Formats: sequence, C-alpha cells, structure tokens
Amino acid sequence: MNGPQTEEKYRTVTQYSASQSNPQHLNQVRSPVRVIIADSQSIYRVGMSRVFAAEGDIQVVGQADTIGTLRALLKQQPADVLLLDWSMLGGHSDAVGELIKLGPQLKVIVQGAVSDETRTVDLYRNGVRGTIPRSITPDLLVKCVRKIAAGETWIDNQSVTWLIDAYRTQATQGTHVKSAPRLSPKEMSIIAYISQGKRNKEIAHHIGTSEQVIKNYLRKIYDKLGVSDRLELALYCLHHDLQKGTNNATGVLPAMSGRTSEV
Repeated sequence: MNGPQTEEKYRTVTQYSASQSNPQHLNQVRSPVRVIIADSQSIYRVGMSRVFAAEGDIQVVGQADTIGTLRALLKQQPADVLLLDWSMLGGHSDAVGELIKLGPQLKVIVQGAVSDETRTVDLYRNGVRGTIPRSITPDLLVKCVRKIAAGETWIDNQSVTWLIDAYRTQATQGTHVKSAPRLSPKEMSIIAYISQGKRNKEIAHHIGTSEQVIKNYLRKIYDKLGVSDRLELALYCLHHDLQKGTNNATGVLPAMSGRTSEV
C-alpha cells in the first residue's frame, strides 16, 4: 500500500475481554503495553523501537528476526502486542493461530502484507487484530498499538468491504448460515447491546441476569445464525440488516475479531 496513511482510512472496533469488564480500571495506573517486534529487516526493528522509546506507556520487551526465534521468545517473554512482519509467515496466514497459542493474551498486528482480499480475510479470521502497511506514520503506528492493546481491532475501510463480501459469498453458498432464523426478543436485545459496544458483564447488568447466562445466550445465537464468533456475528448483522433499529449510531462493526477471549 503506497502513499501517506491517514487515520480516516481506518476503523477501530471494540473488543470484549475480562480485563475491561471493571470500569474502575480506568482510574488505575496502567502498566506499559509490552510489545514484541518481529521483523526480518533490522532497519524496521530499530526504527519501530525508537518510535516506541519516546512513548512512556509502550515498552519493547523483545525482538526477533526469524519465525523460530519468535516462537522461542514467545515461550519465555509475556507480551501484549506482537508487531509481525508478513514475510516471516512464509505466506501462511494460519501460522498466526500457532503464535497466539504460545501467548493466549497476545494481540497480533501484521505489517507489510500485500493488499490482497483472500490474504486479508484469512489473517483476520486467524486472529489478527490489525494489518498495517510499511508506510504507516509513527503517530499512527503508536495509536494503532494503543488501540489494539486496549482490546480493539484496527481495520481499514477496504478490508471491511472484503470481509463483508467474504461473508456474503459464504451466505450465498449456504455453507454455514441457516435460513430464516427465529430469534427471541431477549436474543435480539443481546445483539442490540453488543452492537452498542457493551461487554457481557454490562449486558448482564442491563438485562438483570448473570454473565454466564449471557454467554449461554450468545452460544445459542451463534448456533441459530450459523456463525462461530463475534466477527461472523458482526458480518451477519451487516449483511442481513439485523441491527436496524438498534440505535447503533457509530456506523462501525460491533465486536469484530478473529478469535476473542470472550464468547
């Protein structure tokens, strides 16, 4: 992707994780975001390290120049965010899932991936939280890392279109999606709260039930709609206008992710 990168090209989409469920965390001093930089070219590793060194809330805790070195590092060094050079994956998007298994709380940003529909869809479905070009500005890189560390997804408008198109193709083929699903008023209410960026704990509070009950409802919703996670639920809602009337004024996809820690 060439040319200067502007913030308007990107959307950030709220994720849902246990660490965000307590609003009191906002008033606590946060630990620095721990970043691992994995890049085959030293000039990029040095450059990104210098960018983050100027930020008090971001700390580079490790670097790797090969996929083998990265695997060994992830086994030893806990981290919040992994900045990963696309070329280190060897063209295999599913390798991201293997890396995430080494650090279940790890959020992956892939840098330098060629703008390609199939590749982009595969990356997000395998758990990537963001894709960025080599030409990203330092300010935008820092913002991207902070957003993703806070539990959001960083996605450009073109990728949103590709993900929706991929879902529509899947829906047309009828591979997973069930026709005319019947959702109860409570299930529709839960979907509406999700579209507003509510976490499971917040939804439980609004509805007057437990967080576990909300998780059970979400599993039923996934089964009825033929989706497997929040990413596919978000795409289903957009494709079928399921959020019409839910007061989702933000215009962004709800809860988009590959595989999140919360149901």
